Amino acid sequence: MFFKEVNARIKLILLVIVILIILIFFKVLYIEIFNNKSLSIKTNNLWSLDLPVEAERGKILDRNGEVFATSVTSGSVAVVPSEIKNKKYVTKKLSEILGCSYDKVKKHVFKHVSIERIHPEGRRLSKSKIKKINDLNMKGVYILKESKRYYPNKKMLSHVLGFVGIDNQGLSGIEKQYNKYLSGEDGAIKFYVNSHGNKIPINDKYIEPTNGLDISLTIDINIQRSIERELDNVMMNFEPDNALAIVVDPNTLEILGISSRPNFDPNNYKKYDIKALSRNLPIWATYEPGSTQKVVTMAASINEGIIDINKDKFYDSGSVMIGGSKIKCWKSHGHGEQTFMEVLQNSCNPGFVRLGNLLGKERLFSYLDKFGFGYKTGINLSGEGSGIIFPLNKVGELELATTAFGQGISVTPIQQVTAFSAVVNGGYLLRPYITSRIMDSNTHSTIKKYNKKIRRKVIKKNTSLIMRGALENVVSKGGGKAAFIEDYRIGGKTGTAQKQENGRYLFNNYIMSFIAVVPANDPKAVLYIAIDNPKHTPNLSSYTTTPVARRILLDIIDTLKIRKQKGEVPKDLEWNDIILKEVPNVIGDSRDEAIKKLSDFNILYTGNGDLIAEQSPVGGTKIPINSNVRLYLN
Repeated sequence: MFFKEVNARIKLILLVIVILIILIFFKVLYIEIFNNKSLSIKTNNLWSLDLPVEAERGKILDRNGEVFATSVTSGSVAVVPSEIKNKKYVTKKLSEILGCSYDKVKKHVFKHVSIERIHPEGRRLSKSKIKKINDLNMKGVYILKESKRYYPNKKMLSHVLGFVGIDNQGLSGIEKQYNKYLSGEDGAIKFYVNSHGNKIPINDKYIEPTNGLDISLTIDINIQRSIERELDNVMMNFEPDNALAIVVDPNTLEILGISSRPNFDPNNYKKYDIKALSRNLPIWATYEPGSTQKVVTMAASINEGIIDINKDKFYDSGSVMIGGSKIKCWKSHGHGEQTFMEVLQNSCNPGFVRLGNLLGKERLFSYLDKFGFGYKTGINLSGEGSGIIFPLNKVGELELATTAFGQGISVTPIQQVTAFSAVVNGGYLLRPYITSRIMDSNTHSTIKKYNKKIRRKVIKKNTSLIMRGALENVVSKGGGKAAFIEDYRIGGKTGTAQKQENGRYLFNNYIMSFIAVVPANDPKAVLYIAIDNPKHTPNLSSYTTTPVARRILLDIIDTLKIRKQKGEVPKDLEWNDIILKEVPNVIGDSRDEAIKKLSDFNILYTGNGDLIAEQSPVGGTKIPINSNVRLYLN
């Protein structure tokens, strides 16, 4: 009986041992066949160290390939503590080169980790510091390749471009919004160590980084330079609180130039306060538009057929009473009887109050809605404002009147540009955009393209044609004369908006603005400029915005190669205007014939004879009267 029990126990033990051996066998089999890859990765990670190789961030370019943002090669220092024999020596030398305390570097060098970056003092190192570290040839100290962001044009287009942080991540602007395209994927140098941290003689493995994609903007750098130059001049001459400018193609709503003041240098963004860094005024700022808004009221009135701009008349006495409030014209005694073309030309507030009443609040505010006021335009930039429009149920007699001439409501500059473009481009409200395409940095092949997008039709084509002529009339005969450019048919509208604070209008504190189209008969560009509270000057557009706009418009004409236009509205001359006259062609004429033709100019002769062989300037050139014309006699 005893032996039977012993045998049973032995058999049970043997059975358990056999089962355990079978389980171990299958576990080993599972590990070898099914879990081999996972274990291999874990083992590899225990043996290996990765020195990161930073990907190069994609470039940001203008429409013609000019560089706004690029990357330059830099370096950072990393330590492998287990490889460092004399840690005190290494700590001392690194602290001296990096310009930081011994204790700060010690925290990194003595740390029980596989690899440690000295941060932030050891990041984005200069070439001289990298050379000093390399020359010491300290074991366990490595210089890692880094890519440092660089903006060659410094402050140019700063709010649009934004800036990147020390880890090369976008923190604002295009850099942040398109970070996933620009950033790329980091690589590494992989090497192997034993349990003591000593390097194993196995070939290092290089994992190549994938560089970021390039982004092409709709911006033209030549137009952008013009805007930046003139805004700098505005800040120097007028010392305003703020200033901004936008240029667009009205037929596509591509942004050709955009900037504001104050601005900043993204290469050194830490030196600026949050207001300068974060406020992209052309899309963020909201304020009363003033008289530039009259363009929308006039377009709505023509489109609804309530007036004939050339025939219907309005008598301006200088003021009008609305809801117990007196609304004045800037001309105290009024303009008397005038056509509605002249109402726009003279920027007559009572005339626009009349148009508001003719339209009624439902129709006027429906046009504000159609033109996109009160809503974001959808531009592909972050931080856009919406503006404030009266709810229709709160629009009374006075709100209707003030809205008609641009007071009481709040709009953004980009909304004004978008609406004005719809007025002159045939009636189409478009979505503005600033990103043209995303492309491979090596092949330049397009990954993603951005195109014109029509939001809706807001006015008839014929209304747009009438408005183009009316806007040209404003520049030739009205308040925009200082922006007039001979032969290029500039259209536009001035604006003066009194600023508010705590619900009250401020004394002698205005936002002066001007919006223009060139050429008025065949729009190629729309320019908007606004100067907030200019000092040392009369609060008149003829002294502030329009002369600045004219200089930018001349650069736009040159950049876009806009040809001279025929049929312009002649300018009403003022006392200080220089009168230009076309020089007749007198080559082949006799001296007496030439004298008759050139009676408005001073004649200088070179040579002898009676016939004119050459002349300077050549016939057809426009020059001031009483200027010199030299005739070469045969």
